Amino acid sequence: MEDNIFDASSAVAGLNGKLQEIRAEIGKVIIGQDNVVDLLMVGLLCDGHLLLEGVPGVAKTLAAKLLAKIIDVNFSRLQFTPDLMPGDVIGTSVFNPKEGEFYFKAGPIFSNIVLIDEINRSPAKTQSALFEVMEERQVTVDGVTHQMSYPFIVLATQNPIEQEGTYRLPEAQLDRFLFKIGISYPTLQEEIRILTNQQGKTQQELLEDVTKVLSADEIRHYRSIVQDVAVEPRLVEYIATIVNETRNNPSLYLGASTRASLAILRTSKATAALKGRNFVIPEDIIEMATPVLRHRIMLTPEKEMEGITPDDLVESIIKALEVPR
Repeated sequence: MEDNIFDASSAVAGLNGKLQEIRAEIGKVIIGQDNVVDLLMVGLLCDGHLLLEGVPGVAKTLAAKLLAKIIDVNFSRLQFTPDLMPGDVIGTSVFNPKEGEFYFKAGPIFSNIVLIDEINRSPAKTQSALFEVMEERQVTVDGVTHQMSYPFIVLATQNPIEQEGTYRLPEAQLDRFLFKIGISYPTLQEEIRILTNQQGKTQQELLEDVTKVLSADEIRHYRSIVQDVAVEPRLVEYIATIVNETRNNPSLYLGASTRASLAILRTSKATAALKGRNFVIPEDIIEMATPVLRHRIMLTPEKEMEGITPDDLVESIIKALEVPR
């Protein structure tokens, strides 16, 4: 038993060391945003899709590109526009006149890390093309199923301010994102460091200095470590209680699904592992609850008019519950 504990502790210590390597590589280009980097790593370890939201110019797209650059896997980028069709995303059947038959031409979604820039600029028809691939890691075209290669993660960005030419993402699609990560402006000191950092080199030159530190096999290995992180029954009950409270809260029009409960469980385990622990504590759950839930709940119109945000609501729910010790 003691040997097993020792092995588990050594494994999570190695994962924590890898996080520091990744922070160092991303820090060559992005100053600050440590919380964003941590959430990106948690998403990677939990095999989850990530939605990055922020005003223009706060490095949403750059953060996604950097995550792809430090991992030795394939990367593709899609710019969503109002005229984009489902076939432009997942691919389509093309007729080969020489063979006299159709063959499937894969779309740009067939990659390991897929960056979808401004995902809310395409209508529901195109958004629906992502439902199957995000949930089941496969695409079905003309009755034939095509599996995605490992790993497969969608990183999507959207601008919360600009509304012209944008569409609200369907709730079913939002629920498929593990996290909604808010990227804010840098602090004054961070902005000074950004300006100083990019005086001598262009952003492209800084990107070229970033080296790959993770392989697909390592991702698989680290994910197995996360799965073995221990969660006590009282903490499992705590997660279920938080999510259940969203379904009974009078300030909410829509509560969180069971998928949200599973997301909090998985991300809490990943957070614990990244912090060098092989067991979850209540603080891990509290830390993960907001990014997991903020895009899965809908406030009533009255609460929205009062200026209440989903983050405020999640915080109030957690404060009202007794933290298990």
